[in-house]
Amino acid sequence: MKIGVDNQRCSGHARCYAVSADIFTIDEYGYCNIGAAKGVDIGEEQLAAEGISACPEDALHVVD
Repeated sequence: MKIGVDNQRCSGHARCYAVSADIFTIDEYGYCNIGAAKGVDIGEEQLAAEGISACPEDALHVVD
């Protein structure tokens, strides 16, 4: 599974980071900086899905 962030939509709420700081890294301003296609380790897919759902701006997505 790969996930990505649309940096133009991210508003720095860091709710994804609150779900999993290991998956959803952020910069010093709270903006997600995982890039366009970050791989998620096996067994962490559920946490990734929860982090994606936590984003109020819908900036996070699963990459096909």
